[in-house]
Amino acid sequence: MWKICICHCFGSKRSYQIGIRRRSFVPQAMALIMHAGANNKNVYKSLIAAEYVGVEIKMDENFQMGVSNKTPEFLKMNPIGKVPVLETPEGGIFESNAIARYVAHLKPGNSLFGSTPIEYGQIEQWIDFATLELDASMRGWAIPRFGYTNYIKPVEESYIAATKRGLGALNTYLASHTYLSFTSEFPHVERYFWTLVNQPKFSKIIGEVVQTEAVIPLPSAKKPEEKPKSEPKKEVKKEEAPKPKPEAAPEEEEAPKPKAKNPLDLLPPSPMVLDDWKRLYSNTKTNFREVAIKGFWDMYDPEGYSLWFCNYKYNDENTVSFVTMNKVGGFLQRMDLARKYAFGKMLIIGNEPPFKVKGLWLFRGTEIPKFVMDECYDMELYEWTKVDLSDEAQKERVNQMIEDFEPFEGEALLDAKCFK
Repeated sequence: MWKICICHCFGSKRSYQIGIRRRSFVPQAMALIMHAGANNKNVYKSLIAAEYVGVEIKMDENFQMGVSNKTPEFLKMNPIGKVPVLETPEGGIFESNAIARYVAHLKPGNSLFGSTPIEYGQIEQWIDFATLELDASMRGWAIPRFGYTNYIKPVEESYIAATKRGLGALNTYLASHTYLSFTSEFPHVERYFWTLVNQPKFSKIIGEVVQTEAVIPLPSAKKPEEKPKSEPKKEVKKEEAPKPKPEAAPEEEEAPKPKAKNPLDLLPPSPMVLDDWKRLYSNTKTNFREVAIKGFWDMYDPEGYSLWFCNYKYNDENTVSFVTMNKVGGFLQRMDLARKYAFGKMLIIGNEPPFKVKGLWLFRGTEIPKFVMDECYDMELYEWTKVDLSDEAQKERVNQMIEDFEPFEGEALLDAKCFK
């Protein structure tokens, strides 16, 4: 494996020298033993790395936190008694990132550390980023909610802001990269996360991952013990402080400036009233083609509105049905800013993974509104194609998507969601 080696000669005028050399580590005939609790999350990264490079790590099945980590043998490997610690024939290694790096280097020829110095450096930067920017902030946010420290609202808010800042940076990077290496606010992070945890080498170690539905509630506050009643103290009269003189009336504040109108509100009036169509769609229970679909085309104004097909770019990653449905639901929630100007149908297609996500959207104006493209970053996860109404096949596809026609393009519908 490529490894960056930093050498420093103390007491001389030589500075740090950085070189690159090919190095293979000890053979896998040795025994590697992990000392930590079985559910320690910091152990997972090393075990997953071991799966990818084909290295076996045995867990210390007799390990007991508070007992095993205080023995002389353990303290020889880690003097401060923290876990995890990896025992090797050459000595112990502590700190979870260091252990994972060691394991990843054990067998030459794997790609976990890239194939060039720049790839190595970029992988290292994201390892440190995850520890310093994400783990630290999430831990600070979570531990008061588990009752390990006192809950202080401003402190929690600072940790949440730091977590969002870190996820925002990660989300920006993942917009154009499949791998690095709230969530509804960070679609690229969410896509990346579910892609990883559903890979066999991950699920073998961490098992099935289920998305949380709510923030951990704060632990119940304990009632303070009642203090013994003491004899009432005699009241001591205090001199009244002089009343402050009334301040001069402040100058009148400027009236707030009116908010700028949305450019779509400045378009020429359209004979199509979007709320009328939404009402017709919602109220039509029978004869959908004859009533709702016909009514849609009678209302449709191609000069005031436009129709668009969308196709999710990463359908091959939609391997879990409920995750795919949650992903689409999150997208529709974030489209709420466009509710006044849009109507949409989102179809999740297929009985077996990978599931396909396709949609139809009606927007005010002849193009997709710019404020929607700018504000809802899910938009870039889809390919957008304007409907050609001169093409009867495309027009029929619009009809089928509005009415949830099944089978759609030869496949069953797993779910259909409407934005109105």
